[in-house]
Amino acid sequence: MAPDDLVLVTNGSMTDASSLGSHTSAPPPRPHRSDAWLLWHRLARGRDDFGDPDAFDKHVKESRWESFTVTAKDPAFLKALEDFSGRETGKGGLMTFTDSNWLLTIVANRQPVYRDQPEDVAVWWGYGLFPGHAGNHTPKPMTMCSGREILEEILHHLPFDETLATRVLETSTVVPCLMPYITSQFLARRRDDRPKVVPEGSVNLAFIGQFAEVPDDVVFTVEYSVRTAWTAVAQLLKLDKRPPEVYKGHHDPHVLAAALETMHRR
Repeated sequence: MAPDDLVLVTNGSMTDASSLGSHTSAPPPRPHRSDAWLLWHRLARGRDDFGDPDAFDKHVKESRWESFTVTAKDPAFLKALEDFSGRETGKGGLMTFTDSNWLLTIVANRQPVYRDQPEDVAVWWGYGLFPGHAGNHTPKPMTMCSGREILEEILHHLPFDETLATRVLETSTVVPCLMPYITSQFLARRRDDRPKVVPEGSVNLAFIGQFAEVPDDVVFTVEYSVRTAWTAVAQLLKLDKRPPEVYKGHHDPHVLAAALETMHRR
């Protein structure tokens, strides 16, 4: 390190050790805790002000979920979903199957999702929050299922006839992705388990990303990570332009009035 160098550390990773399956195979298990976590462990050794990575990377069964992306060569599924929900594709938000053992959620975004997506191809996705449980239709944990088996489980929860279900299965390709740490930032923790962006007394070291402490902000967003980086650069370089204050909607009378109205809506 040179005297004028700055070190910005991404401590931990919510997508670490993720593994992809295929339409015909389940995601293979991968060794947990790559260098993103090991670096934080080494930095925090003997340093209470550098946080505690154990609070986030030692509870994989609580922090993992499994997502999947569906590429369909037939618009039949999205059309049937529109008819079922009464909402156009891209306007319906997330749909959660509350009776699902995997607690499945599917998302049909406005098409096309990708710039070069062919007109006759649709893309939608989803996730399961309890991938270690056996499915309602498939007697296996989601983690052991192929993409096709996951799609069969989804169709089990929807009121589609057998002809349509078969058509969807034969014209879709599903790629599952197992993510052991995707919700680790939501695990129970103590106040000091996340280090400050710039630890007390630091002149050239800062932490950035989802596991650095930003008062009043909410993790799992791109904005959170951007705010940590902006804070780190502004503070270490002593810049006047700091990130804007976190919006506190619970102090906004308009938000409070809308919340009260929603609470009493019949």
